[in-house]
Parts: sequence; structure tokens; C-alpha cells
Amino acid sequence: MKKIVAPSLLLLSINAYAHEWQESPEITQLFQEAGISGTFILYDPINQRLIGHDHERATTPFVPASTFKVPHTLIGLSVGAVDSVDEVLPYGGEPQPFDVWEQDMGLREAIELSNVPIYQALARRIGKEPMQTALRELDYGNAEIGEHVDDFWLVGPLEISAIEQAYFLLELAQGTLPVSNSVQQATRDIILLEHDESWALYGKTGWENAPDPGIGWWVGWVQEGETLYPFALNLDIEKAGDAAKRVELGKASLEALGIPKNR
Repeated sequence: MKKIVAPSLLLLSINAYAHEWQESPEITQLFQEAGISGTFILYDPINQRLIGHDHERATTPFVPASTFKVPHTLIGLSVGAVDSVDEVLPYGGEPQPFDVWEQDMGLREAIELSNVPIYQALARRIGKEPMQTALRELDYGNAEIGEHVDDFWLVGPLEISAIEQAYFLLELAQGTLPVSNSVQQATRDIILLEHDESWALYGKTGWENAPDPGIGWWVGWVQEGETLYPFALNLDIEKAGDAAKRVELGKASLEALGIPKNR
């Protein structure tokens, strides 16, 4: 899908985070009925406001876990650590918590399977200093990687809030991040989840501390015509069954807001 930039969104000051917040009773009810502690936020470009559930949590930073695979892909392609999203990387041969991670693969497949060891191999190829520099240029969360280049998005010190996630993804959706258009397009392509003639859904899940209890994420955006709706959800995963609620609650929250409108 070709890049479409919504003119109204170009007025957005990404670093300001000063938009009006509207609490959604419908989304709050969805979380309460699911018995889940978490947040969902969406930037509404029509009314230029943030709408969702639990504003305080939406501003609270957490480890991004596998949602970091989105900027990670941008960085890997930008610095030439891989030539394309289909260049095969080694997983390293060590036992993994999920069998599907125990194979070599490219980023296109790895991001779909949320394959941690493949992206750890990519991080080592990128290197600590280039990774740190790129994170600061992207203005991603607190942009801190600490001493280890291959786990900072899994255990810290990197952290980002749901609102920051949504604004970062808005820039990616618009193609306005400080990397080449081709790199942004390649990254958008591999996180496209659903689409038809009038709308498209992009997204990436994350699970800090998988497969044990931790923080779960689902972030992305809906593109409908020339309008972009970036969103971010995070929640407390208390048991393995809660992981499925990331996308379930996210889609239900979008539906409660009537997005996409023409679905």
C-alpha cells in the first residue's frame, strides 16, 4: 500500500503530547468485563484528541518487549545490518520457550512470529553505539539501552508509554521518521495485519517476561482513506490466557470507537 499522509495530521507536534484526553466509558467497560488492568488509547485526528481508558496508565512507561521490533526493523535496515526484511538471520541454536523460534529466518517472518532470538542477532549486528544513536534520533521512549545491546527492550532500561507508542507509530504511518522512505515502507509492509479496499490495520504485539506473567502490548494504527488512527494498548498478563486479550480488547476498543468507520 502506498504511503498516504493525512494533511491534518501533519499539524501534530509529536513532542508536545498536549492533546485533550477523553475517557471512553465503553472501553472502560470492556476492560472491567474482561477483568483486566490496562490501558487503551487512540489518537483521533478528526477531533485532535486522545480517547481511551485510564489516562494515568497511558502516560506510564513500560518495557516495550516485542513492540520494539518495529523501530528495531527500521534501525537494522537503516544501518545496513540486513539488506532486506527477507535476509535470513541465525537464531543461535539455543533452546527457546517457543518451538517456532528455533529456526533461522528473515525479519518478515520473525516479526510475525515475534521471534526474540532473531532480533537479538540483529541487535548484535547493529552494535551498541549505532543502536543508541538511532534510538535517540527516533526519539523512542526514554531512548536508553544500558550496557547490553541484545536485551534492553526485554528487561530495560528502555521504556515507553502507550501515548508515546501511538505518536511514534503515527510518524511511521505518515512516513515522517528520520529514516529513508524505503525503510519506512518496508517496515510498514511487514506489520500489515488486515486490509480491504477502504481500510488497513497495522499492528504488533509484545509480552514482557513471556511466557510468564508480565506486561502485554498491542500497538498499531488503522488507515482509512487518508485518515490515520494510531493506537496503543498495554495490560497486565497474570496468566498465559490473558495474552490473547491484547488483540481481543484492542479490536473491541477500536470497534467501540467505530473504527474503521466503513468496515
